[in-house]
Amino acid sequence: MLRHAGTAVAQSCRAIGLTDCEETSRVAIVRTQPTYQDTSSGTGCDGVNTALSLLHRTDKSCAAARSGFPGDIVMPGHTVLVKPNLIREEHLHRPGEWEQVVTHGSVVSALLDVVVASMGGRGRVVIADGPQTDSDFDAVTERTGLKELVRRYRHSGVQVELLDLRRERWVQEGEVTKQRLRLSGDPAGYTEIDLGSDSEFADYALSGRFYGADYDVDETRSYHSNGHHRYVLCRTVMDADVVINIPKMKTHKKTGVTLSLKNLVGINGHRNCLPHFTVGTPRQGGDEFPGSSARDAVQSRAISAFKTVLTRRGGSGGAWARLAKRSGHAVFGDTSQVVRSGNWYGNDTAWRMVLDLNKALFGFDGEGRPRAKPLRYLTVVDGIIGGDGDGPLAPDAVPSGVIVAGLNPVAVDTVCSALMGFDYRQIPVVERAWHSTGAPLVDCGPGDIECVSNAPEWSGSLDDLERAPHLGFRPHFGWAGHIERQQ
Repeated sequence: MLRHAGTAVAQSCRAIGLTDCEETSRVAIVRTQPTYQDTSSGTGCDGVNTALSLLHRTDKSCAAARSGFPGDIVMPGHTVLVKPNLIREEHLHRPGEWEQVVTHGSVVSALLDVVVASMGGRGRVVIADGPQTDSDFDAVTERTGLKELVRRYRHSGVQVELLDLRRERWVQEGEVTKQRLRLSGDPAGYTEIDLGSDSEFADYALSGRFYGADYDVDETRSYHSNGHHRYVLCRTVMDADVVINIPKMKTHKKTGVTLSLKNLVGINGHRNCLPHFTVGTPRQGGDEFPGSSARDAVQSRAISAFKTVLTRRGGSGGAWARLAKRSGHAVFGDTSQVVRSGNWYGNDTAWRMVLDLNKALFGFDGEGRPRAKPLRYLTVVDGIIGGDGDGPLAPDAVPSGVIVAGLNPVAVDTVCSALMGFDYRQIPVVERAWHSTGAPLVDCGPGDIECVSNAPEWSGSLDDLERAPHLGFRPHFGWAGHIERQQ
């Protein structure tokens, strides 16, 4: 268990020569054009280099900027794990749209240029993610230009790889899994971490009838019972010397936003150990629905019965299952219009799982032991084209034109929430990260955040940022009216 591990993210910052709260709480905000460069041209996003330069600046006047990574994060011989958001190859309902859904290849390209230059021809870079189980990894990496990016560096002296971390791909039809294809997964294997009493679920007050990412609810609950809270993480990630997190700036139906903290869901090695919501209405000790009407209770029982049958049939279904799904939507409404499955601001489950994954990564190595040498970490958020509304799979495009970067994911996500037009205090995955139990994820407070930007109105404290004009993102409809802040 992650006991006496200290402040995990702060330890990582000290390992790269950043010794005080001022460094760990600095967040760079770059205003840039809301358009992407063509990755086939071999050029990356200009805003990334500007953000890295801003992070180097050491005084309040923002003088003496320099290029490269702050604190010499990447060194020759390192293994660097680059984690974009590759959730899906295209918009869930509008085929052909994708720029608001995934991290763009030009942002990855710009960072990779700096990574390879810092490695002096020695080391390894792994671009990796575990996307949505029904997504096409080849399609998303081709569309984003990541395959070509790997080919471009084949003579650099640095080993650059592209890795799908999933162990299965599910073929779906009519929102029902009809076939499960085995994948090779992480070649380095997997590490199981039990956070025990240091888990965010240690003070959880709901029933504990968790639903994960698959139909088998008993399996999910087996990972979170009798004082244990176990997670399976990909060892390639856990063994890396450096993790560079490149999330997309988007809204999310279960956590409000998906930014640096939430992006780590893609490093897990077993989806069904991750609690996404708690089955039942609030009156029944669940957060599956916002209300406790008889209709909601009947719907919850019907969904549970349906998933139980699918579990007994090996986790897949045919025409009968698709018919049952369509009938359920006809009676109770479509999920794109009706709040269910924990897709609302009262979800008290998903944010805890997200913070636990961050604790596991920062606190433990690939052997499952407390880190002897703290993890080196950087996060760079792709907000050039953001996504709002029905995120993360079906967001509308927001031409937001920002890159946000920092050494602390909690500080970065707080700043991003404010930029999007949201009150981070009403978003548990961000607000509770400042007060995480067991092993803290941050060694300062929101009042210590220093925003440095090429846009004067976005420079200063968090209070200053919250008084400045924001980007006007719309929340998912299950969160509407609860997280927006006034202009």
